[in-house]
Amino acid sequence: MESNLTTDFEQLIALHKSTVYSVCYMFVETRTEADDLFQEVLVNLWQGFEKFRHESSPRSWVYRVSMNTCISYKRKKRVKTVPLDISPEIIEGDSSGSRQTTQLHNRISRLEPIDRAIVLLWLEDLPYDEISAIVGISMRAVGVRLVRIKEKLKTL
Repeated sequence: MESNLTTDFEQLIALHKSTVYSVCYMFVETRTEADDLFQEVLVNLWQGFEKFRHESSPRSWVYRVSMNTCISYKRKKRVKTVPLDISPEIIEGDSSGSRQTTQLHNRISRLEPIDRAIVLLWLEDLPYDEISAIVGISMRAVGVRLVRIKEKLKTL
């Protein structure tokens, strides 16, 4: 039974590792921190995997655990966010695309953790109902917050 559980977990991580890393990267300033946070998320996913009841999709569950781990990490750390001075390596492309990605990351990193989570999920093209389930707010609140977040990002 343990090996089946391990195999299932490995398959889940193989499907969602880029999602987990993207979430981690949006909450920290350096790749090293993202790597450390990624490991912490994996530990939390493993610890909760056997108890996962499939009441939501595995993707939603992975997002939720990732977001909660990252938000907890930021709360523990409680340091002022410093703008990112390196080019994110998650997205490859031309230098103007990299510059835009860096600017977007800088702006998003200044948002509150819950707003950061919402915008990240929205950028991943998740529907409002799934964002609502992951973050724990109503669909209407998701829409309202996204409008406010977009306005705030424009002014940053």
